[in-house]
Order: sequence, then C-alpha cells, then structure tokens
Amino acid sequence: MRTTVHRHLGKVVAGAAIALAGTAAMVAVTLPGTAGADEKTGGKNNGAQAGAQEQAQGGGQDQAVAPGVVRKAPADGEKGTGRDPLTDAELDRAEQLALNQQVRRSGEDVEGDRGPQRLAVDLAEPEADELDGASAPRRAEVTYYDYKNDTLVIKTVNLDTGKVERTSSERGVQPPLSPDEDTEAVRILLADPLSAGLKADYKDATGKELTSPDQLEIDSMVFRAEPGAQPAALDKCGEHRCARLFPKALNGPWIDMRHLVIDLSARKVAELKR
Repeated sequence: MRTTVHRHLGKVVAGAAIALAGTAAMVAVTLPGTAGADEKTGGKNNGAQAGAQEQAQGGGQDQAVAPGVVRKAPADGEKGTGRDPLTDAELDRAEQLALNQQVRRSGEDVEGDRGPQRLAVDLAEPEADELDGASAPRRAEVTYYDYKNDTLVIKTVNLDTGKVERTSSERGVQPPLSPDEDTEAVRILLADPLSAGLKADYKDATGKELTSPDQLEIDSMVFRAEPGAQPAALDKCGEHRCARLFPKALNGPWIDMRHLVIDLSARKVAELKR
C-alpha cells in the first residue's frame, strides 16, 4: 500500500503542519485550586497535611496515617531565595515530603509500577498576606497522577518547615502529559496491531524498522471523549488518561497519527471514526 517514499513524503510533510497545529491546540487544564476542576491552563493549586492519605476515589479528605509509617523529613540541602526557581535539592526534598511511604505503596504509575506518576514540581505562589514579605517561606507544588484510581493529586509543601500544608485530589482533570507518559504511550502503540501504519510510514521515511520509542520525537495532547465522536473503546477518555500522539522520526519528518488514541489507563489503542 505504500510503494514509494515520494507518496509518503506528501503525507509526512502534511503531518508536520498537523503536528504543529496539534501542539498549538493542546488544551492545558486548570489544576484544582484557583478556578475549579476543569479545563484551562493553570498550576496554582491546593495540597494537604503531612502524613495524610488520599482516599482511593480522589475525594480529597485525609485520614490519619497509622503509627510507624511517618517518615522523618529529609535534610534541608541547598535552598533558593525569594522567587528563584527551585533548586535540585528543593525539587528532591519536595517530592520526598509529598510522596510518603503510604502514597508510594498505594499508588501506581503509567507503567503499572508502585508509586504514582510524577507530573511536575513547581514553585508555589506566596500566600496573599506574604506578598510583600521578604521572608515569605518557599513552597513547592508537587503534582502527580495515580493510575490506580485515575486521580490527579496536588500537594503544597512548605520547604522551610518540611510540612505538607494542603492536598487537592480530583478525578476527571487531565493536565498535559509528561515525557514519561508520552514514551509509555508509544510503547503501548508499538505493541498493538494498529501501529502497522506508523511502522510502515517510518520505514518509508527512514529505511529502518521502528521498534522503540527512542527512534521518535513525540508531541502529544490529552484526548477527551465526546458523545458519538469516537468508538465505545474511548468513551472513558477524560475519566481515563488518554493521549493523541504527533510523532516525528529523529532527524526526519512528522508522521500523521491523529486517527489513533492511546488509553494509558486501560493500556489500549483505538482508532477514531473518520
């Protein structure tokens, strides 16, 4: 069905424009805390008390951790000042404080391994009464996704006191995908028969077999189900974490894969209706 590179190049050149448009059209999502639980770019969110445990369904209510599981706060390490970006030491400290043993044991990442999927660690905005204070504490917002129950969790960590001050848990909120999730989406796709077109187009463009995510550069966007606009296999996208990929051969052309969606939560691939 694919006989010449010339036929392919028309497709992949078009794919470049599609991928760029897809990247520009990616809908970032407001994370819980400022404007509510749904869609528009954000990042200023709420978190919870140290040693708290999120309920399995993302209700956001904390329970006391049983004695014996509380971890000692990690050492301070190098600190930034004011609104400087978080240092490497602060990034590590924030994640250690946010992801206590109980969270690590109960959560699940995109590969199905123990512990939730880290999405981001960002410097938090100061509180309203601290805006003019030169000594306002530095806080970090740790955002992760628990694939075990499809819950987005954001914890606000006070890096001065070593305490988790707030926790916000939401279901159905889908921020942009992380690089690790993009990579796993490619792995799931390559193991599915629906990847045949991608593999053939890649071979047309490069002369090589496509066997690994490392052979591609990936842009992505979150896919949400719309009634009647996709097969039933994708009806849970939005509740599940689903991805559309815009792949590019390393040092080569873009390849149009808009018609495929990878459900990372169910680890399945489906083709959109044309």
